[in-house]
Amino acid sequence: MISFSILIANYNNGKYFKECYQSLINQTYKNWEAIIIDDASTDDSVQMIQSLIKNDSRFKLFHNTTNEGCGSTKAKCVTYAQGDLCAYLDPDDALYPEALEKVVREFVSRDDLAAVYSQMILCNENLVPGKIYTGTKPIYNNRYFFNYPIQLAHFFTFKREAYLRTTGINTNLKNAVDQDLYLKILEQGAVKYLKEPLYLYRLHSNGISQDKAKQSSKESFARVIHDTMKRRGIQTINRKAVPEVFTSSDEIFKLLNYQTNRMHRLINKIKVTLDI
Repeated sequence: MISFSILIANYNNGKYFKECYQSLINQTYKNWEAIIIDDASTDDSVQMIQSLIKNDSRFKLFHNTTNEGCGSTKAKCVTYAQGDLCAYLDPDDALYPEALEKVVREFVSRDDLAAVYSQMILCNENLVPGKIYTGTKPIYNNRYFFNYPIQLAHFFTFKREAYLRTTGINTNLKNAVDQDLYLKILEQGAVKYLKEPLYLYRLHSNGISQDKAKQSSKESFARVIHDTMKRRGIQTINRKAVPEVFTSSDEIFKLLNYQTNRMHRLINKIKVTLDI
């Protein structure tokens, strides 16, 4: 039976963790563990988490003695994971009850899959569902796919063995950690898109991926894309040279402007449909 590791990097999200915890308890698929690392929170996160998980051995809580940031903490999560499959779940978000079961079903049916991802639904601060995030779409996965514009997001699950074939998460990243992970995993095998929301994404003022961090995220994402280009040995993009050294985010995104035009996206949609 396939085992599943849910990876949770927590920093000051104690007040939201109960819904995250409850969504795991309610999973229809039962063969899972939850690896939680608290990144030296200054709120009551540790006490809140401990009070909820104390009677369930599937939850394993670890602590950073000092604040190390998102990249380092998420990278540590994988080192503790024992599951065949892994997925990150933010402590302020939640999963639909059948999320793990539906994902496992896809991996069982196809040996060539390195990852499976789904739609997510945007929720308010109280985790009340609103609209489905429309950016998530089926992708044509080749060496020129950089998830720009964003087409691949939560709920992203991957084989642990595929992750171990990569260089892993860049521990220096404060933003765009997930984007870095996606692009590395996509180099390891096929990917399957599930056109249904399996993930509840909470919108709130403390979310590190929202407005106040947008500029920093843009810079980090550009660096991730540049690193990906170099890792894949790509020297030119659409007949334009890839810079040897990263200088600015604008320089990188200008190389990819053609990927936002309608014709390019239509061609990729046809390729996905025909599976070529």
